[in-house]
Amino acid sequence: METKNIMIVGVGGQGTLLTSRILGALFIQENLDVKLSEVHGMAQRGGSVVTFVRFGKKVHEPIVEEGCADILLSFERLEALRYLHYLKEDGILIVNDQRIDPMGVITEKEEYPENIFEELKKHRHFYPVDALAMAKDLGNVKVFNTIILGLLSRFLEFSEESWLKVIRETVPKKTIETNIKAFLWGRKGEQI
Repeated sequence: METKNIMIVGVGGQGTLLTSRILGALFIQENLDVKLSEVHGMAQRGGSVVTFVRFGKKVHEPIVEEGCADILLSFERLEALRYLHYLKEDGILIVNDQRIDPMGVITEKEEYPENIFEELKKHRHFYPVDALAMAKDLGNVKVFNTIILGLLSRFLEFSEESWLKVIRETVPKKTIETNIKAFLWGRKGEQI
């Protein structure tokens, strides 16, 4: 298997790091080499958080270079636009339709860009999802990242059982049932 590159972007507190841990555990469980690299940009103040996840038969370095990500998984609209240049031309772009104003917008020094989705729609393999609304329907907004993982799972050739095993072993015990429902909703495209 050739090395595959996933880039996860979001804002501090959105669960990007838990998502990368779930992916890393999945790839290890499938006997693949995996490298993770996390970049925190003032995450506690709502700043950007970027995680690179590389997996394959043998992975030599953790960083994904610009234009080399097979999948860009974005938990927030502006972060997708900000890091779009990392995605391969034919890569998969999964974007949660959520707006979180960065500090510059909050302090009125910058404006939040309009029409972000119109720009992202130009990408051939663009998959928007309103995972936060789905998570609210499940009664726990914190599982929106697991819904996004479910959508991502449609593009990776690993069994549903493998995903569920890793989710059960990785998420907090009290949230296992809700996270499983969230994952299956994202994977199947319907509420379970």
